[in-house]
Amino acid sequence: MKPPMLLFATERYQELSEDIAGAGDFDLGSVERKVFPDGERYRRIDTDCATRDVVLVGGTIGDTDMLEIYDLACGLVHLGVHTLTMVLPWFGYQTMERASKPGEIVAAKNRARLLSSVPTAGSGNRAILVDLHSEGIPHYFEGNVRPVHLHARSVVLQAIRDFGGEDFVLGATDAGRAKWVESLANDLLVDAAFVFKRRLSDTQTEITALAADVEDRSVVIYDDMIRTGGSLVSAARAYKEAGASEVYAVCTHGVFTPKSLDDIRDSEALEGIACTNTRPHVQSLADGDYLRVYSVADLIAQYLLESV
Repeated sequence: MKPPMLLFATERYQELSEDIAGAGDFDLGSVERKVFPDGERYRRIDTDCATRDVVLVGGTIGDTDMLEIYDLACGLVHLGVHTLTMVLPWFGYQTMERASKPGEIVAAKNRARLLSSVPTAGSGNRAILVDLHSEGIPHYFEGNVRPVHLHARSVVLQAIRDFGGEDFVLGATDAGRAKWVESLANDLLVDAAFVFKRRLSDTQTEITALAADVEDRSVVIYDDMIRTGGSLVSAARAYKEAGASEVYAVCTHGVFTPKSLDDIRDSEALEGIACTNTRPHVQSLADGDYLRVYSVADLIAQYLLESV
């Protein structure tokens, strides 16, 4: 009988890995870690993984996390795993997913190339990416790694329903997300609304128009990620100025730069926010009231088990 998949995780994604293991038939692997006085990091894979189908869970939150994924992936292949699946709930570097000026470095492409250079396991490598900001990122992967874009649609729809109830309007922060929001609205059998904005700087935008009938209705805004929340607050205020009774927000990736969640709350533009746990720090921000966190563990576990 074939043994269950063996799950490993980077340090910051250990909790999500354990939740995935609890959602299906998986074994958990362990990694010994320590930091030398000069800052160099020691890692040792402490579970026999030869000939096993192995999953490595980790998000590219920063360069240190990125290199941990790379080091562990290379180590697992060196130890003779049968297959290697890298689960990347948050693929960062999406601000620089393309060059708009000569000489700009496309970091997202370079990180995909780095992960593509991981040695190939006996029966192949995969990279599972969740709700990417740009649909083009999977095409940056090369060689023998197979990218998979996994949509968190079912989790997002549940969060939207929990806020909106039966009768509400699904809104977008800008026209760029219009097709995705319209698709979600069709699934939910509700109306969609859109705002149009002009970018003034890297951190400031201006609402120029609004296409919506939200008078005396609740609005739930969907966006794939919330970083500073500037665009979100502007959109929420625009919907309220158009007559919305209350406004909520749902996103897949709660990036939340330092103090941004406090700033959003203090703006009083939104009654609540929901996100998933694709970035681990949101668990410490969640209060169960203003910020709700939904887990993607079941979604990932189901895909892994069905794709064996």
